[in-house]
Amino acid sequence: MTAVDVLVVGAGVSGIGAAVRLKQAGFDLLVLEKAAEVGGTWRDNTYPGCACDIPSSLYSYSFAPNPDWGRVFAEQPEIREYLRRTVRQFGVQPLIRFDTAVTEARWDGSHWQVSTTDGHYTARVLVSGTGPWHEPLLPDLPGLAEFPGEVFHSSRWNHDYDLAGKRVAVVGTGASAIQFVPKIQPLVGKLHLFQRTAPWVLPKVDHRMPWIERALFRHLPATQRWYRNAFYGGLELFSFAFRHPRVMKVIQQAGRWNLRRAIRDPKLREALTPDFILGCKRLLMSNTYYPALTKPNVEVLPQAISRVEGNDVVAADGSKREVDAIILGTGFHFSDPPVAKHVYGADGRSLDEVWQGSPQAYLGTAIHGFPNLFLLLGPNLGTGHSSAFTIVETQLRYVLDALKSMRRNGWHSVEVRRPVQEVFNTEVQEALRTTVYNAGGCVSYYLDANGRNSTLWPWSTVRMTRRIRDFSPADYVTSPSAQASESLPVSRG
Repeated sequence: MTAVDVLVVGAGVSGIGAAVRLKQAGFDLLVLEKAAEVGGTWRDNTYPGCACDIPSSLYSYSFAPNPDWGRVFAEQPEIREYLRRTVRQFGVQPLIRFDTAVTEARWDGSHWQVSTTDGHYTARVLVSGTGPWHEPLLPDLPGLAEFPGEVFHSSRWNHDYDLAGKRVAVVGTGASAIQFVPKIQPLVGKLHLFQRTAPWVLPKVDHRMPWIERALFRHLPATQRWYRNAFYGGLELFSFAFRHPRVMKVIQQAGRWNLRRAIRDPKLREALTPDFILGCKRLLMSNTYYPALTKPNVEVLPQAISRVEGNDVVAADGSKREVDAIILGTGFHFSDPPVAKHVYGADGRSLDEVWQGSPQAYLGTAIHGFPNLFLLLGPNLGTGHSSAFTIVETQLRYVLDALKSMRRNGWHSVEVRRPVQEVFNTEVQEALRTTVYNAGGCVSYYLDANGRNSTLWPWSTVRMTRRIRDFSPADYVTSPSAQASESLPVSRG
């Protein structure tokens, strides 16, 4: 058994950020990573065209700026390498235990007992950095398991399978599909795109970063901070529209224009016209998606798949398409994270049992009944406009303030009070009611199994930073340590 003060689960964006900040603050910690390398979603998603939909200047840690981004919107290999480089730069590689998947984490009244595929760990504090882009969501389609051809999810792309000349069915039209469809279209013999709901697709202002800008950022770091702040300010202004659907309807005209200029065929254009307000579902940007759909070897079927029969994919209207491969662009388990089934709190119930289909936390970070557990990118902290790095760093300031308060005051544990958590979540749900996320006329992955929006933050990230700033002991039940010095001050790194 390995004992440690703080145990971080996951070595993606959240876990790496946590490891760096905890190490800098002098906490004894380890990071458990199920895979053989770091990167999280940017390790797992290697599909053709995979790239960020947030400007590169914002898609990095504030403490590790990257002056050498190659594009305005960085692509997957570059982001993965940035995360690897950050791990090396801040010396947290020795703190990571690779190929170590958590099978159960249970609070025993004083510590977290964590079972893994590579032994047992005990920790006073558990930080979950597993993130929402973790487990692929696979559709429950009759006959899919018996399909004789090739089937894979976009986040588990099979690069060994040759798509050249193949008849391919693509299921889903979300953020992944609009990136990989234009890349595979020239390769395949026929591409059948099954579209349950037409998405809004805005133009993507993307290009290679000029060498002179990169040189300027490298030698005058203040210019990159200005550049980053300018993008941040613009996106924060844009966030106003998410809270005011009438304003978003005006911005929506850019989507209509993008559709009209790319799609000349009236019938195809009608099939690709969304029936909800822009922003109700995740914002998508592409300059190549619509043009790819006009090619002779592409067919758009504006309906869901009902079942699979042998090599035939059967649409909701009964029509069939014979295919060699099925590619699932069906997203992830956002509001029902599988990790919730493996974390057990003070009363012996799992997070999944406590949440009952609707994840809730205080400030998206702490959960009543689960002492000393902190979630990164937890419930209701997603945004439709900003960077995950911004959210993670905001939370890490809060978590570090909590841990320093525990160390300073000799507290063994902290647990958010139930009324505090309930008041916060009531406030969030009331604010979400009039946003485009809830009132935009669509059903999205933002909504959980109970129809509740357990994914998004209803305000600006400026407000998030102010709200999730300082740890307030009054919001928590604190328990004193048997020894005031129980929090170990020396890092293993």
